Amino acid sequence: MKKFKFTIGEKKYEVEVQSFEGDKAQVVVNGEQYEVEVEREKEEVVKPVIAPRPAAAPKADAPQAASGNVDGHKSVAPLPGTIMQIFVNVGDQVKRGDKILMYEAMKMENNFTAEVDGEIKDIRVKVGDNVLQGAVLVIIG
Repeated sequence: MKKFKFTIGEKKYEVEVQSFEGDKAQVVVNGEQYEVEVEREKEEVVKPVIAPRPAAAPKADAPQAASGNVDGHKSVAPLPGTIMQIFVNVGDQVKRGDKILMYEAMKMENNFTAEVDGEIKDIRVKVGDNVLQGAVLVIIG
């Protein structure tokens, strides 16, 4: 996932974060694997501001798979960042305010929440992706 180099005193450490789930992380430090517990500071939730899209009639031939052109509300990244975790799958029902994914932006982990009620029609990112501001992350129909 991510690699870091630390120097503490005169000792150097190479750290690779292999997985991160909840408050537990699997890390490799100088070749030895560890499971570590992570304490986080309370985070401010960044709410994206998106202008409402005019309603359009559904297309009969619009694909409904996890890729391609899918109709629905396009939820976009409010800031550039890296996708850390995805909490939903295509087909899941969400309500406005439900946590969809977590991404790192400006050295902070941010929870990205559903802006509308509906079904997850498409997920346009995967864990580890770097996204630009305005990139479509998910489509909710």
